[in-house]
Amino acid sequence: MTRIAIPRRRLLQGAAAALALPSSFAALAQAPARQLRIGHQKGYLSVLKARGTLEKRLAPLGATVKWTEFTAGPVQLEALNVGSIDFGDVGEAPPIFAQAAGAPLAYVGATVPRPKTEAVLVPKGSAIQTVADLKGKKIALNKGSNVHYFIVKLFEKHGLAYSDLNLVYLPPADARAAFEKGSVDAWVIWDPFLAAAQQSLDARILADAVGVVGNRAYYFSSLDYVAKNADVLAVAIEEVNKIDQWGAAHRNELATELSAIWGLPKAVADLSQGRTAYGTGPITKAILAEQQQIADTFFALKLIPKKINVLEAAGAGIA
Repeated sequence: MTRIAIPRRRLLQGAAAALALPSSFAALAQAPARQLRIGHQKGYLSVLKARGTLEKRLAPLGATVKWTEFTAGPVQLEALNVGSIDFGDVGEAPPIFAQAAGAPLAYVGATVPRPKTEAVLVPKGSAIQTVADLKGKKIALNKGSNVHYFIVKLFEKHGLAYSDLNLVYLPPADARAAFEKGSVDAWVIWDPFLAAAQQSLDARILADAVGVVGNRAYYFSSLDYVAKNADVLAVAIEEVNKIDQWGAAHRNELATELSAIWGLPKAVADLSQGRTAYGTGPITKAILAEQQQIADTFFALKLIPKKINVLEAAGAGIA
């Protein structure tokens, strides 16, 4: 029998390739799972985190969840811009600033309007009785927030100009301190800060947003994440809406959960939840048209540096 001589080097290469096969297959079998990195404030997403239902729903899709808590919506959007999170919740105004700054923002869900959950507060004994009385008075609010848009439209509704506003830009904690000391005449704020001020400072609501603005909350992602993980995001919105629907029928129980999350008395959570409208769903063109009005208003007031087209931040499949 004639033997065919095979060079030792080729034999060694073949053996090495054969040995490499199992590890290659193992690498394929252990391909990294998808992950949904969620940025959340102390609110409904925190309730979802505590219940653990999202993780169970996403497991069959090969997706895991990572949670990071933030103090405010604008900070969450900054995290999205640098690629640290994939999903979060925010008020109606901060996304306008984020898009104007070039963030790869995509709207993926929205709540029903909640106009009763933001308002103008004045001290109980204040001489201010009407919106017209606010002309020239010191009004504290968080710049670029949902209440910033609210006060602009409230003044407009009552025949007052933006130039009639004397705004003092302060974050909620500092605004509350200024309001309590009498350094400002009014405070424009949202729940649960609104409810807490009513309960502990005996503050009086001068006007809420009913008939003025919608005050929706939004859920956002990045355009790139939406393109690759629309199924994951759809499940996330469904699970948020389940919390909403459950809360509509169990306000007392939800208030108990939120009281613990917020670190506020149950009475504050009860007041807040008593005026909250529940419901979360996908984004539509009609909803984005509302956001376009905010964007156009902020551009006209030179609060953002350029005109933006909100539809450019639309996720896939909007109606």
